[in-house]
Amino acid sequence: MTDDSETHLETHLRDMPHAGGEMPPHDTATAASRTSSRPSPQHPERMTFRKPPETSPFLDYEDYFRSKLDGLKSEGRYRVFANLERHRGAFPHATHRKGDSERKVTVWCSNDYLGMGQHPAVLEAMHGALDRSGAGAGGTRNIAGTTNDHVLLERELADLHDKEAALLFTSGYVSNWATLSTLASQIPGCVILSDAGNHASMIEGIRHSRAPVQVFRHNDVDDLERRLAALDPRTPKLVAFESVYSMDGDIGPIEAICDVADAYGAMTYLDEVHAVGLYGPRGGGIADREGLSHRLTVIEGTLGKAFGVVGGYIAGSHAMCDFVRSFASGFIFTTALPPFVAAGAAASIRHLKASAAERQGQQANVAKVRARLAKAGIPMMENQSHIVPVMVGDPVSCKRISDRLMDEHDIYVQPINYPTVPRGTERLRITPTPMHTDADIDHLVAALQAVWQDEGMFNRR
Repeated sequence: MTDDSETHLETHLRDMPHAGGEMPPHDTATAASRTSSRPSPQHPERMTFRKPPETSPFLDYEDYFRSKLDGLKSEGRYRVFANLERHRGAFPHATHRKGDSERKVTVWCSNDYLGMGQHPAVLEAMHGALDRSGAGAGGTRNIAGTTNDHVLLERELADLHDKEAALLFTSGYVSNWATLSTLASQIPGCVILSDAGNHASMIEGIRHSRAPVQVFRHNDVDDLERRLAALDPRTPKLVAFESVYSMDGDIGPIEAICDVADAYGAMTYLDEVHAVGLYGPRGGGIADREGLSHRLTVIEGTLGKAFGVVGGYIAGSHAMCDFVRSFASGFIFTTALPPFVAAGAAASIRHLKASAAERQGQQANVAKVRARLAKAGIPMMENQSHIVPVMVGDPVSCKRISDRLMDEHDIYVQPINYPTVPRGTERLRITPTPMHTDADIDHLVAALQAVWQDEGMFNRR
């Protein structure tokens, strides 16, 4: 990420209170007084409502909502969902519906990176669990919601990362938010050192912890070490970073960060969301590929991308996972994943532990797409991952190019604008899968060339 992203993150975090700060206690007497003075909803005749005057001093909420949305639209940042219906066995092709029309399109921006959401072994496991156990888990993990499918999945995840234990969450966002907020808030005096490029879910977890935070420059180990060295050695510390950064596709220096963290007595928290399933001999992510899983305190991942299902998790020691299980509100107070989802995820993980074909197919197609785009003169951000950012640099142009690819060429690539990426770095984020054919790649490159030429993008260099 650029220094602009660091500034954006600093702004995002600047009002965060320090560790040890507490929310003001509830004023029970005042609350009781307010409650007792309210009209009872059981006696509507006692309730009176004042009609606001024509020149009301009150905020017009609906007008406010509309004005903020109009602002997004004028900036080209308003998000429009594409109504897509995926077809079993036909991925990455789908049906796009808009109004009364429908058309077949090719999806080039899915996070189902390996097409495991369509894999027969995954679907068979989900159907079997659905027929065996029904639809839902029936409660939180503590109250009737832990099934054998959850237990087996957590064992698969612990084994995937060569850790003692794993803990399931309802999404990758929730696993980041709940774990980071719990660790930093429950360890007295803990300071978080957060990479400037970290995902919004990590930022929100850090904010919610109310712990002090220092944002180090993206992938800058020297800046991290300088900040660690300035802290009291007795201060508990947690370094939070990612392996593959989802928008730029660059890879974090895991070993170097672990070296510095170990030297200063800091825990390490690695988000492997965009790497699990895709890298390593068994799909354990970049840390698995580099033989570094044992050096990380927490490895966090998702079941909703390369594994093709939904859910999030952490893996680590028995004590750490049990600590989060016992203190994280985002785990304790939410309904567990449905058993059939857990069964499907476990089947996906087992398959990718044994099969490298999907990873190899994806890597081959990523190389093809990059080579073809480079030959066509389409500007890309260079990286060592599976993510191909095609740079546009303007939100309005980015949205228009995306719309034209869909409307004129039956290609779906969602525009990526601020706040997902810094202003001026708007892009199309292309994610080749092993299921894209050579014909699909030819069509993508030809369509991009045509739209790029017509929009005058080749002249903007």
